[in-house]
Amino acid sequence: MPLSRSLSMTSLSGVLPAWEEDQLPVEDLLLFEVAWEVANKVGGIYTVIQSKAKVTVDEWGENYFMMGPYFEHNFKTQVEGCEPPNAAIRKAMDALIHNGCQVHFGRWLIEGNPFVVLFDIGSAAWNLDRWKGDLWDTCHIGLPFHDREANDSLILGSLIAWFLRELTNHLEGKKNIICHFHEWQAGPGLILSRSRKIPMATIFTTHATLLGRYLCAGNVDFYNNLDKFDIDKEAGERQIYHRYCLERAAVHCSHVFTTVSQITAVEANHILHRKPDIVTPNGLNVKKFSAMHEFQNLHSINKARIQEFVRGHFYGHLDFNLDKTLFFFIAGRYEFTNKGADIFLESLSRLNYLLRVHRNDLTVVVFFIMPAKTNNFNVES
Repeated sequence: MPLSRSLSMTSLSGVLPAWEEDQLPVEDLLLFEVAWEVANKVGGIYTVIQSKAKVTVDEWGENYFMMGPYFEHNFKTQVEGCEPPNAAIRKAMDALIHNGCQVHFGRWLIEGNPFVVLFDIGSAAWNLDRWKGDLWDTCHIGLPFHDREANDSLILGSLIAWFLRELTNHLEGKKNIICHFHEWQAGPGLILSRSRKIPMATIFTTHATLLGRYLCAGNVDFYNNLDKFDIDKEAGERQIYHRYCLERAAVHCSHVFTTVSQITAVEANHILHRKPDIVTPNGLNVKKFSAMHEFQNLHSINKARIQEFVRGHFYGHLDFNLDKTLFFFIAGRYEFTNKGADIFLESLSRLNYLLRVHRNDLTVVVFFIMPAKTNNFNVES
């Protein structure tokens, strides 16, 4: 007898009616945003949630909270501890703390200073086997013991679902809750919250599908073959089937499913079998660049610093005219193909060929900015 591999929103109670008013009654709502990268820099989602924090705080004020994992070194350097402004949140935290699970509250020291609720995964790890059983009973997804990241995601999700259950009990309907989950690592919290019928509205955002990342890194013609992949087989061969199931279950459990681009929406429709309800593109806060004279001054100062760095690096054994130099930059996670470094290098090679053929005296200096583990300076360079 085949197992049903994931829940769906239609199989759960609590489908929400459409909101008919022009404005949400923010004063009657609490908004929670859940991500593995809250006050915890791993990849690009850290930048996404950090850059939109001020706009959200301006609109929601003290009714906006971010939730993620607690790491001591991050908390000490990025968060200022304080008391929650809402008594129900304090009571929900205390319920977990009295059961041996550590929860920390504070303001994230970024623009906007949003409140953060951070859960100590290590303090709750003794519950892992029981919570794995809960996940299996809920949606028949089993997690292998050796996948530390998936196990940590389950612990975080179980703590968040537990916290939200306590919170809604203490609120007694005085405030409604919206909870926004990012990526598969936050998925268990959404799945468990919905299966336990916690009364709240849920949003799930995928920034790129999990399997899509693996397939692209595997040097396949991904977008031209989206409809031809055997999804279960591909996920199984890459030993991420359980992660894929978590992601897909979260997608189908959420009231609203979003992606960050139209191409990701097409990808999600094929791989996760649900068309996003809305595309919410990542953006830049351009207001900080509105004073053009300040921006131009900053540009000239930074360009002079870059020129000084280049002069110190190359002059003496490779001299060139800095006034006829172009500076190119590529930045991102240290993934050669997923972040386009391979295409960038190929384009530089072609540009270099054309400059030599046409005997052009232009110089191009390229910076690759990709964080990786380092032990010391490279003395030779």
